[in-house]
Amino acid sequence: MAEPSESRSLPQLLSDLSHDVTTLVRQEAELARAEISEKLHQLGKGAGEVIAGAICLLAALLVLLQAVVVALANWIGPGWASLVVGLVVAIIGAILVKMGTSNMSDLEPERTTRQVRKDANLAREHLR
Repeated sequence: MAEPSESRSLPQLLSDLSHDVTTLVRQEAELARAEISEKLHQLGKGAGEVIAGAICLLAALLVLLQAVVVALANWIGPGWASLVVGLVVAIIGAILVKMGTSNMSDLEPERTTRQVRKDANLAREHLR
């Protein structure tokens, strides 16, 4: 593409355009693949850490909740103590699940999206 565009014929220009578009699509696909792979690795690592931590915390939580139930049972009876503790834990759990799912919603390949937009705008300008 060293020649100025005025001295190239229409078939040459179309050939160059076809080559450039093919190269662009290939590069965008490679970028998307790399970024998605990176995001999946990040997601997998984070999920593994969350699961391991959750298992440990679950064991500790069960022991601590049983201690709370036993302590409350002295004042309101074992059945009511279990119900109160269960409701409080369910509310906390629902809040944590909502927060966690909202944190995992930002997995869009941002760089690829931004680059494709730039390339589309450049292609539009070139066609004018």
